[in-house]
Amino acid sequence: MIFQSKTEIHWGENSLKYLSGLKSQRAFVVADRLMVKLGLVKKVTDVLNESNVKYSVFDEVEPNPSVSTVTKGLHHIIKNKPDLLIAVGGGSVIDAAKAIMYFCIKTKEELVDRADIKKPWFVAFPTTSGTGSEVTAFSVVTDEKNNVKIPLVDNIMTPDVAVLDAEFTRTVPPIVTADTGMDVLSHAIESFVSIKASDYTDMYSRKAVKDVFSYLYRAYIDGDDMIARQKMQQASCMAGISFTNAGLGINHSLAHAIGGIYKISHGRINAMLLPYVIEFNSGINNTLTNSAQRYEVLADELTLPCQTTREGVLSLIEAIKILNAKLGIPLTLKEYGIDRLEYLENIDVIIKRALEDVCTLTNQTKVTYEGLKSVMYKLYG
Repeated sequence: MIFQSKTEIHWGENSLKYLSGLKSQRAFVVADRLMVKLGLVKKVTDVLNESNVKYSVFDEVEPNPSVSTVTKGLHHIIKNKPDLLIAVGGGSVIDAAKAIMYFCIKTKEELVDRADIKKPWFVAFPTTSGTGSEVTAFSVVTDEKNNVKIPLVDNIMTPDVAVLDAEFTRTVPPIVTADTGMDVLSHAIESFVSIKASDYTDMYSRKAVKDVFSYLYRAYIDGDDMIARQKMQQASCMAGISFTNAGLGINHSLAHAIGGIYKISHGRINAMLLPYVIEFNSGINNTLTNSAQRYEVLADELTLPCQTTREGVLSLIEAIKILNAKLGIPLTLKEYGIDRLEYLENIDVIIKRALEDVCTLTNQTKVTYEGLKSVMYKLYG
């Protein structure tokens, strides 16, 4: 097995100063318009100006970045020929920057020898605490014509540096704090029970799980609690390191498929799925699986009741449901407001897409069409 963590991580107050020490000629900054409006992009470009680095800003990234947006960004990066790529934003922005760089390099490979291609130095400034995209080799883009989310995986997309400055997350509203924070939890739990989990990934995922339960609600009720903000940003990063090595599972496969059809934030649908996926993976209603024993470890880590494996699994499920409720996240799609008849019509497509998703490959419990169908019915309520 292999464990990789190639990203250099700078965290804490004034970590933004890292940029001032770079010997760069031209930078390409990827963001969205909100990051520009909030002045977060200016924080970065001010440092570039002080360092006399020329730059251009591409601020057209939308939530769940589309193929067409990535294509626009590709034209910009080819035109500007940067030696420094900077992403300032949440998971969507960082994923878009990754995809833009990925397709830029792949395009160049068709024209020149790979050895002659110089990848721009890639620095990510996450402004939400959720995806862990700042340390992963994963990117997800949306095919808007077919309503399909396309996961991309390639080590060349892994950022060289992640700058974790909690001040960049201070303006995140409570609903986004909740959704992105539960995305951290789903990353940490899924990577912990993945078939590729190891002692090395376990360290990161277990710590991330504990920190989410300790600090997410604090950050949710008080956005100025910078200790909680910093802890959540670091938990997101740790969970990202874990899942980029161990992989994920059907929680994310189903979230990708559902998110491609319904406009539910990725973190929120992950949060809603978690209790039902744990129930399925653990075999709690039939014969307990190896995954059940792993969930019990997490329940013990959280000092939840777990005198038996079954009790530990049930305790973990209940703790997640309670946390969801405290964060204002619905427990079912019915509660969310999804039409039942429309949902039933889409179930077949969702399950088929989930079975084809790369995340399903590392799910420890055997996955079947009927198994996912049972999860989908319980998710609706």
